[in-house]
Parts: sequence; structure tokens; C-alpha cells
Amino acid sequence: MTIRVLIVDDQELIRIGFRLFLQTRPDLEVVGEAADGREALVRAAELRPDVVLMDVRMPRMDGVEATARLTNRPPAPTHRHSTDELRSAAPLPRVLILTTYDLDEYVFGALRAGASGFLLKDAPRERLLEAIHVVHQGEALLSPSITRRLIEDYAGRTDPVRPAPDLLTALTPREREMLLLVAQGLSNQEIAARLVVTEATVKSHVGSVFAKLHLRDRVQAVVLAYEHGIVVPGRRPGRH
Repeated sequence: MTIRVLIVDDQELIRIGFRLFLQTRPDLEVVGEAADGREALVRAAELRPDVVLMDVRMPRMDGVEATARLTNRPPAPTHRHSTDELRSAAPLPRVLILTTYDLDEYVFGALRAGASGFLLKDAPRERLLEAIHVVHQGEALLSPSITRRLIEDYAGRTDPVRPAPDLLTALTPREREMLLLVAQGLSNQEIAARLVVTEATVKSHVGSVFAKLHLRDRVQAVVLAYEHGIVVPGRRPGRH
């Protein structure tokens, strides 16, 4: 299966570099480029990419707003669908954030906006390939370090958290435990070791949590947990 990629960056040399490298891969197809977020929306609507490589700091529209618009779709109309409406029902693209610094304040906003992960621009080429495949498969590319920073970001917020949504009652005690550990930044392997179960068991429970809470990936799980006060900001993973 060929993964369709759209490259969004305001620096032409960076776009060219990514394109030339990705075009050497038989399982990847660079379907287009965009120089800012506004152009990215237009190009994405025309080209229907599977994965968007998104810079964050760009003129006219930055990567945060563009990500939010690309990963959120309004409710479908109830009347007879037009051709344009049927096209709009196509799967939403996965957004992989490209950043120069892992402390970039825009990264957190982009993750909350719906990005599936982030990648440093100077990462090894193999890491870029891995990242594209990971987000295309529906997983989140979220390292423990960025998870901790995201948590710290929420810990520093002064606005009150909202109460946990009623839909949490749909989770079993074990699934609630899985959500807490995912929100603390633990990988499936680390959760399996903590709970003394197999990784396959963890993956099954985590998948069930995502399905019940209508979450796309681990990024959304972390955001939901901290926005709704399911996890206490500032608390670090530790032994029970």
C-alpha cells in the first residue's frame, strides 16, 4: 500500500529535501507541497493525502490552526450528498508535526489540535520513515520526553479542569487503569511490566479504551486525561 504524503513548510529547501528523500521509497508518494497552513488546507482538499508533514511556524496560517482544521470535520449533512460532500467523507489525514526544537511552544498546541505526533527536523532519515508509517497506521508518535512536557504544560495551567465526562463510566476498572498509565506517558511494554501482563493484553485493553472514548491515539488520551482532571497534573508515574 502506498502512503500519500503532503509536505507543508515555508522553507522551500526543506520541502525539496524531504521530497527528494521520500520519493526514493517505493511505498511513499509525495502528492504535493504547501508553503503555509492556508495553502495546506487547499492542497489537502485537492490531493487527499494520508499523512501531512506539518511545520508549525509559518506565515498566514501556522501549523497549529491548520492541524486543527485538517483533523476535525463538521457533522455530515442529512440531505442527499453531493459529489463534494462525498469527497469530504474521505478519511481525515494524519498530521505529523515538524519542529526545529523539541521545546517549541507550538508543539503542545498542535498535539491538542489533533496532530498524531511530532518529529525534529534534524532527526535521522530512518526516523522520518518510521514516523510516517507509525502515524499512518493510526498510532501516535509521542516520546516519553514530549509526554512529560505536555503533562507539565497542563500542570502549569490556571484554568480549572472540567469534570470527567460520563462516558468514563463505560470503562472497566482495568481500562481506567490503562488510561491512567497511558496518560502518564508509559509505553505498552512499560505498562505490561507494571501490571505483569503481556503486551498483547495491554494493546487489547488500550484499544478498547480508545474505541469507547472515541480517541484516535495516545496523544488524544493524554489530552483528555489532563483536560478533564482524570489525572492530577504534576503527578509522575510511580509504583503504587
